[in-house]
Formats: sequence, C-alpha cells, structure tokens
Amino acid sequence: MSSKKKLSSSFSNPALYVPKAMFFTKGKGVHKDYLTSFELALRDAKISDLNLVTVSSIKPPQCKIISINEGRKYLLPGQIAFAVMARSSTNEANRLIASSVGLAYPAEDGQYGYLSEHHSTGETGQKAGDYAEDMAMEMLATTMGLPNDPSLKWDEKEEQWKLSGKIYKTQNFTQSAEGHKDGLWTTVISAAVFIL
Repeated sequence: MSSKKKLSSSFSNPALYVPKAMFFTKGKGVHKDYLTSFELALRDAKISDLNLVTVSSIKPPQCKIISINEGRKYLLPGQIAFAVMARSSTNEANRLIASSVGLAYPAEDGQYGYLSEHHSTGETGQKAGDYAEDMAMEMLATTMGLPNDPSLKWDEKEEQWKLSGKIYKTQNFTQSAEGHKDGLWTTVISAAVFIL
C-alpha cells in the first residue's frame, strides 16, 4: 500500500476526531517548585494522570457537557486527552491569581460554540469568570458577522444572552487563589476536557 493511500485511509472518517462529550474541572496546587505546583493543581483537578494536549477553542455541535465523574469513565491513565486549559501561577505572597475557561454556545445544539481561556492576576474569581464568559460570547458573535450587533444583550431574568432573537448560553469554570504567604509557588488551572 502506498504511503498516500495509508494516510488517506487513516483520515477517512474525520468524525472520529470530533468530541462527543466534554467535562470541566479546576484545581489549585502549592509547592516550593513551580512545576510541582502545576502537577498538584492537575491532581486537584483529577486530570494529572492524562497526557494533556491543549487545543483551541471550539465546542463542537452536539458535544454533550457531562460531569467529571462521568467523563473520567472514558479516559484511561496515560491516555492522550485534548483540553482547553487556562492556568496562572505566582510565587508572590498574597498575589491574587485566577484561571478561567468561559463557554458560549447556541441553545440550538446543531451549531458550534466557543471556549475562551483567561489567565489573570489581581482579579477576583468572579471578575475573571465573567470576563471569560463575555470573551467567549463575543468570539461567537463575531463568527456570525455581528461584532457590534445592538441586539446582543444579557437577559438578567433568564440568565442567557439573546442575539437577533436567538438564545445563547454562557458559563465559566474558574479557579482563583492568593499567593502563598511564604512565597511558595501557587498554581491554578481550569480546563475543559474533551471525550472523543
């Protein structure tokens, strides 16, 4: 078999590479070493046993959002898993840090949505989360050619975005922390992990 034929046959079904589900997680780690604080944050998020590959920010159509407990049933230790991840670290005492993954997607499940990563210092978890959500919604709106659409508005009562009469949902997954008082490395992570 020619190498060209081998390559085309291995990619003959692109649907195999479209995630069917995703879960969100977050964690915090503190240690004297930077890398170990990151590892401890991954452990706290229950994803340290995976080989994580960071990807850009699309929620596929019909991609179901499931709990971490459900999602972990489909992932084995050592498995390569794709994730959108935000992370922030500091060794400055009492420094406020946050990592947030925002999500915006149409209520109609046939369209794709957007994920955003926000890594911040000096912001509360609430502020970082709100920013990540807004950023994801703005990216979704601009793909529809509506960067400054006056019909884009937040419905406080329904807790959803409305754009040109259509409903969009947003949410965020945020981990914040203060830098350790003795200057140990503090790392926070937030992630959306995909299940193929």
